[in-house]
Amino acid sequence: MKSYRLNRLFHPVSQKCFDVAIDHGLFNEYSFLKGIESIQTSVDTLIGACPDAIQLTIGQLKYLQRVPGRQKPSLVLRTDVANVYGESIPSAPFSKMIAEPVLQAVRADAACLCINLFSIPGAPEVTAQCIENILKIKPASDYYSMPLMIEAIVFKPNRESGGYMVDGNIQKILPLVRQAVELGADIIKADPSDNVDDYHRVIEIAGDVPVLVRGGGKAPDEEIIDRTIHLMEKGAAGIVYGRNIIQHERPELITKALMGIVHEKKSKEDAFRILNI
Repeated sequence: MKSYRLNRLFHPVSQKCFDVAIDHGLFNEYSFLKGIESIQTSVDTLIGACPDAIQLTIGQLKYLQRVPGRQKPSLVLRTDVANVYGESIPSAPFSKMIAEPVLQAVRADAACLCINLFSIPGAPEVTAQCIENILKIKPASDYYSMPLMIEAIVFKPNRESGGYMVDGNIQKILPLVRQAVELGADIIKADPSDNVDDYHRVIEIAGDVPVLVRGGGKAPDEEIIDRTIHLMEKGAAGIVYGRNIIQHERPELITKALMGIVHEKKSKEDAFRILNI
């Protein structure tokens, strides 16, 4: 029965998904607020651009779900909050799950849950908390037929990056993605590898679990478009982009350009024609 909700996430023809994440305010980082200072404006803009889903927190989902009509994007509910995205790892890092996340998702008419699985050098206790969170949420997810998206993120050592930076080492991404699959993910959300040509290995290691690729930090349009085209060619089931949408000068146009790539296999030239309207 999870397929009923998955049908609301994945396009009926392409069987791909574009989820725009604007749940960043939950993580208490000033830099994450750029582009979502007014969450109502951000949600309204995205509804007009028609992505498949919008990822929101329990405190912000109302801006999407109170909008009337049947054609708005589906809700992906963020279920956990962490304090590990700053310039340094805090002395007491954590990843904590909201109470009764599946029931809250059911009440909010969500189509999917999203929960983190961190691998952070020097903070194994956070990984342990993430695994505990997943083990708690999984049975209720199955009981209530609520799809579970596990977001597998490998961090670079803080001494190298000087803050939150993801590690695109394929040998680190693969085991974490596989662990997420083994823990029962219905959808995987994972970072791109440093060498995009290697990403077919992530798709293979996930088996029949669809992989949506994270967008990461803000990047130039050409880089994002090229990367998205290559990732989709490698077998990705879609994308989950946040800052590259909400911090763009024309969020509605970059959304439409990327939707064309994800669902219609549009070319780089097609994407830039949409951006230059």
